[in-house]
Amino acid sequence: MFNPEFLTTDNSDCQDGNGLIQYLQDQSPDVLQRVAKSASNDIQDIIRHNVQGLLGMIPGEQFEVKVTASRDNLASLLASAMMTGYFLRQMEQRKELEESLFSDEAMAVDTDDLNL
Repeated sequence: MFNPEFLTTDNSDCQDGNGLIQYLQDQSPDVLQRVAKSASNDIQDIIRHNVQGLLGMIPGEQFEVKVTASRDNLASLLASAMMTGYFLRQMEQRKELEESLFSDEAMAVDTDDLNL
């Protein structure tokens, strides 16, 4: 899940003029944990699979795996994972909304009543 200590490290290059990092730093750790935990298991699995695909899928139980990355590349990976998470959550909410609207007969729109 989300590590709030990520925001307390010395990232002066990223923090200058970055409103998102400033906003995240202003949030309490409880709020950040609650948001991080709100991702469904499906979303977490997709993001995990995506990150594993980017890093390589060498099985850790058979090999001693070490990943080395520059600060910029790691930041790009984090940004990609975050954007993927936001996108997936929006699509999940859309799916839930469509399922609830289409499953409720009272909410169904009768196309014969529309004057198109």
